[in-house]
Amino acid sequence: MPGNKKWLIVLGTVIMQMGLGTIYTWSLFNAQLVSKFGWELSSVSITFSITSFALAFATLFAGKLQDRFGLRRLTAAAGIMLGLGLILSSQASSLPMFYLLAGVVVGYADGTAYITSLSNLIKWFPKNKGLISGVSVGAYGTGSLIFKYITGSLIESQGVSGAFLYWGMIVMVMIVIGSMLVREAPAPAKAVSGRTAASGGTVIPAKDYTVKEMLRTKEAYLLFVIFFTACMSGLYLIGIVKDIGVTLAGLDVAAAANAVAMIAIFNTAGRLILGALSDRMSRLKLLSITLAVTAAAMFTLSYAALNYGLFFTCVAAIAFCFGGNITIFPAIVSDFFGLKNHSKNYGVIYQGFGIGALSGSFIAALLGGFKPTFIIIGLLCILACLIAVSLKAPGQRQAREKGMSLKPSRPTA
Repeated sequence: MPGNKKWLIVLGTVIMQMGLGTIYTWSLFNAQLVSKFGWELSSVSITFSITSFALAFATLFAGKLQDRFGLRRLTAAAGIMLGLGLILSSQASSLPMFYLLAGVVVGYADGTAYITSLSNLIKWFPKNKGLISGVSVGAYGTGSLIFKYITGSLIESQGVSGAFLYWGMIVMVMIVIGSMLVREAPAPAKAVSGRTAASGGTVIPAKDYTVKEMLRTKEAYLLFVIFFTACMSGLYLIGIVKDIGVTLAGLDVAAAANAVAMIAIFNTAGRLILGALSDRMSRLKLLSITLAVTAAAMFTLSYAALNYGLFFTCVAAIAFCFGGNITIFPAIVSDFFGLKNHSKNYGVIYQGFGIGALSGSFIAALLGGFKPTFIIIGLLCILACLIAVSLKAPGQRQAREKGMSLKPSRPTA
């Protein structure tokens, strides 16, 4: 395809991803819904966890739906579904209705369009998987940054329910327009041997794994553990960052609200910078660094006496690493298991996103506070870091094991 047409596909994907990323502004609605309806903050904040879980769950089926309906029709339908979920949320007056509409419906639509448009774009640019993944998911983060101000203005002028109405209308238009510009990537050529960044530059045999074949490898489960941990650290922070600033750092509400913009900025920066960097160095080594930094930030939030500067430094570090990890992982999955079935394979690994989103809230409820939850997440990040350092792609491991089995035994006297 001519280069100008390819960049139209990039533009369409970016527009869609920006609309999809607006769900990351959810923490702006927590206090407003509490104030209007008198609900508990912990009960309201669960909505974002449900959204994230439904988003991840949708990725299990998105690949099959794409095979049946095509990328354009599927993403357009997802945009309409997402917009309607938010528009109907403007009329909701009970927590179960918010859980269903803003949680299940919005999350499922978001995940369907997210995974299919991202995987499609990676297939168009197989030589720059890290960079192009960064562009796509970077747009997702940019959407949350821009809509932090749009949503804040809508809440102030229209009230919390009116903000849902206009938010839904805007997002629906963005995703439908974006879907009109994208084109489905042709089936990738049969996998051949080549350099993979995940293996540190080693040439290893490449293979296109089916979902069943992938699930027979131990690497799939280890990647799931890493992804689960990386997602829990970022998503837990995103959902309650404003409340952490007020409770732990002693900030006023206006200053704490700036943390939402801080997360959006550094989340987006991490996606672009670490995504591009992952094409130049081992993705797994880069992943281990981000997990170590996240662990350090989590322990700081737990044990240090927080002030304005230290709080925002930790928030920025976690958001930067989370954004980078979300970007690196699609490329790692393609490095390990090939491009042909990427959306289906990544959809399985991506369940770590949904489970991670729910786990942070449940750990906090079980342990009774922010600080114990930060400690648990920090410990899990250290474990995930150690796994990432020692992990090898299946092809590399199998080649090494085969080579060891073919070594001649030493002659005996």
